[in-house]
Amino acid sequence: MNKTEQYVAAIDIGTTKIVAIVGKKNEKGKIEILGLSKALSRGVKRGVVLNIEETVTAIQTTVNDVQKRSGIQFSEVFVGIAGQHIKSMKNRGYITRENYDDEIKKEEVFKLIEDMHKIHIDIGEEIIHVIPQNFIVDNETGVKSPIGMCGRRLEANFHIVIGQVAAAKNIEKCIRKANLTVKDMVLEPLASSDAVLTEDEKEAGVVLVDIGGGTTDVAVYYDNIIRHTAVIPFGGNVVTKDIKEGCSILQRYAEQLKVQYGSALGDIAPEDKVVSIPGISGRNPKEISFKSLAYIIQSRMEEIIDAVNFEIQNSGYADKLAAGVVITGGGAMLRHLPQLMKFKTAMDVRIGLPNEHLAGSAKNEINQPMYATSVGLIMRGFDYLETYKKSFNAGPQEEYARPEVIVVEQKHEHQEKVEETRFETEVQEDERISLTEKIKSMLSKMFEVEDQPIN
Repeated sequence: MNKTEQYVAAIDIGTTKIVAIVGKKNEKGKIEILGLSKALSRGVKRGVVLNIEETVTAIQTTVNDVQKRSGIQFSEVFVGIAGQHIKSMKNRGYITRENYDDEIKKEEVFKLIEDMHKIHIDIGEEIIHVIPQNFIVDNETGVKSPIGMCGRRLEANFHIVIGQVAAAKNIEKCIRKANLTVKDMVLEPLASSDAVLTEDEKEAGVVLVDIGGGTTDVAVYYDNIIRHTAVIPFGGNVVTKDIKEGCSILQRYAEQLKVQYGSALGDIAPEDKVVSIPGISGRNPKEISFKSLAYIIQSRMEEIIDAVNFEIQNSGYADKLAAGVVITGGGAMLRHLPQLMKFKTAMDVRIGLPNEHLAGSAKNEINQPMYATSVGLIMRGFDYLETYKKSFNAGPQEEYARPEVIVVEQKHEHQEKVEETRFETEVQEDERISLTEKIKSMLSKMFEVEDQPIN
């Protein structure tokens, strides 16, 4: 048995909560969560950090708690990024080859990938993810791997995710002030997709809708390739605000009403049931009917679903999504939301839980829609770890991002100094590798894989 185990740590900075989480992979490839802690998020609005100090305090609270619970000390983390500043675009790159009789080499594919990081974007923006979708050789579309083929013109279609530099820097600043280091930022809908979607759903065509407190994240998959991503700038918090204003009650009571008695369908809410809310500063209590509450919630949820429908249509794959919609995030726990979503989208709907990839004693506690992004960040960490340590056996739909990993090691006493020195040396060597070299290393391994037979 190995005396050293590898762990991945992640932090999900959301509008309503901040979650610190650490996990490991068991021998069956399942994720075991060894520690999880959450705290109220007061410095984040719609996925964007607006108050550095309050966010840092929440991060420190959760990190200290999760380290105490798990007994694992870590200093490097994966962090999710979302917010209304996130946008995606499609782009196509090509090169014209001098001799069409020569086989296409890896270096030519490298150039296509590298060129995507040089495309024009607005001032103050940066590219977060570059995700190749397919390659084209002399008008022959749908090529998975062009290496070894002959042709005059090599092209590729890309899905590119872009965000604001300032938003990313503020997240990094918060992590740094909490005495941690950001190893990589991951778009939150991609992390949530990893946690709750099955491979069959991604192949058939599916929409992930992650309803958080401040944003609603959308990711569209078809033929195992991500086709569209978007962040809608409102989520569960606007529902709470509507209840607060519509019923003239305090925010905390509005949130409690939504969670305990709320429904997304006003027509089926009972007419004869009411709930009594304490009056403000000694005033008489208010009685709110379940049906009135449900109609307030339904009105706002329909607006969110309409925005989701717009993104589905905008993706160009609305008529190819055989697996329908998977809803996750804290907002997915609202009663009767799947029924409303099914009615408004005319597609099958299910609630996405991260249960397929979880194992261990904490499985039941973590297996909730609100932790989908957190679990997905852990999975992404291990994916990078395996990609970097082992041969890269992936299709072109995988993103060509920085192959950085968070490795937190629990050492036995007699190994501690040796392991610590070796780990520091590895990190220093990794930091000297340029982004281009890392991309080349990953692609080089990817295109060595032969065509796989259909099982």
